[in-house]
Amino acid sequence: MVGFKATDVPPTATVKFLGAGTATCIADLITFPLDTAKVRLQIQGERQGPVQAVASAQYRGVLGTILTMVRTEGPRSLYKGLVAGLQRQMSFASIRIGLYDSVKQFYTKGSEHAGIGSHLLAGSTTGALAVAVAQPTDVVKVRFQAHAQAGGGRRYQSTIEAYKTIAREEGFRGLWKGVTSPNVARNAVVNCAELVTYDLIKDTLLKANLMTGSCPPFSDWVPGTW
Repeated sequence: MVGFKATDVPPTATVKFLGAGTATCIADLITFPLDTAKVRLQIQGERQGPVQAVASAQYRGVLGTILTMVRTEGPRSLYKGLVAGLQRQMSFASIRIGLYDSVKQFYTKGSEHAGIGSHLLAGSTTGALAVAVAQPTDVVKVRFQAHAQAGGGRRYQSTIEAYKTIAREEGFRGLWKGVTSPNVARNAVVNCAELVTYDLIKDTLLKANLMTGSCPPFSDWVPGTW
């Protein structure tokens, strides 16, 4: 763009969209075993009474759950559903984070001075839209994570087969199980709490000249070029 340095050109909506998805995919690769352990702990004893569930608990604590899964199902069990998990991040995070600025500009009609109402509307919109779009990937991810395979067969042979099987056996709406008004509202509120709070704090710091709106050129960080 004429009149702009390379570091002054603002990222496009596509760059923000892909950047948000890529960053969360990298984070998911690192934290996925913790998410799998969380799912196993959540569903443990779901078909038993509270007393029987406590007495027959197979998993105890996050670390205990991870160690038990590695011992009984192998280390790869910690990454069951990873493909669907990465698909979820590319759709869910890309929308709720990557499109936040674009939606905010839509509500403010391009004005640089966005009120808190515009921030809240943008956060609510991208949060609700993200969960509505990405729910099938979350359903498949949790199905893989919840399935214990200690000596048993695999429930689904692949991620694509899982989508097809759920749609065939439970109907197309089976892929959107869990998309209820409370769930959509929850994600809208959570997105507001995360992104709007960040955005408002950043704007406050910029107005107080406590930070700049962009990073210095990469060469400034390379030894020998200071």
